[in-house]
Amino acid sequence: MKNSKAAVQERQQNILEYIKKYETVDANTLAAQFQVTPTTIRRDLNVLEQKNCISRYFGGARYGAPVQEEIAPTDISDEKEVIRREIARAAADIIEDGDTVFMNSSATASLVLEYLGDKSVTVITNNARALYLNKSPRTQLILTGGEVYGRKQSLVGSFASDAVAKVTATKCILGVSGISGSAGITSRVLQETTINQMMLERCVGEKIIVAEGSKIGISHSFYSGSIRDITHLITDSAADTACLRELRDHGVSVITVC
Repeated sequence: MKNSKAAVQERQQNILEYIKKYETVDANTLAAQFQVTPTTIRRDLNVLEQKNCISRYFGGARYGAPVQEEIAPTDISDEKEVIRREIARAAADIIEDGDTVFMNSSATASLVLEYLGDKSVTVITNNARALYLNKSPRTQLILTGGEVYGRKQSLVGSFASDAVAKVTATKCILGVSGISGSAGITSRVLQETTINQMMLERCVGEKIIVAEGSKIGISHSFYSGSIRDITHLITDSAADTACLRELRDHGVSVITVC
């Protein structure tokens, strides 16, 4: 019987072997290959992800266990901290006196606060940790409020999204878990994607992604926005040059530090 438990398990094993062979596969290709509906494929992929066999991303899957929730800022190495600070410094250079700036829960994005200098800037963020960073007296910091999520202490939920919806920002700075020309901007954390999307929608000026080189060309399960939604990417020299070329081809201005 086609939908017997044994048949389902066999199909899921074959799907796993197929993903292992091609490393990264989109869901529509899998549905066509195994002659089942996209809904069935999504169900199979969920099972395989729960078994730590694959990692889901928007529209497909890749071979290998899912990456765990983003580490807290206190857990990073000295080298990574230097890179993050150089990226943040470059982002701060784009901010102008009088700007209203969205910053999401990213540790790299929040570091921009420390490099704004004497500019008069209003910053709206869903990062509760931003309270503890050094900032100029001329920086007005506004927290969105909302439910406190995980070790990152990001603020999520309807309170946070309602606050963002009431603001029109002139700049937006977002950290991401992954960014690629094909999958767009993605996150490991579902609860944060609504805030990321709304910040992009409510920004009328430059939309800046800050991401270490290891995140370039990578995608994760939860979609935050299209490449068309951003204007700048600031990263480091570890980023894959072919991936950066693809992003430039999409009209993104790429700045590389370190």
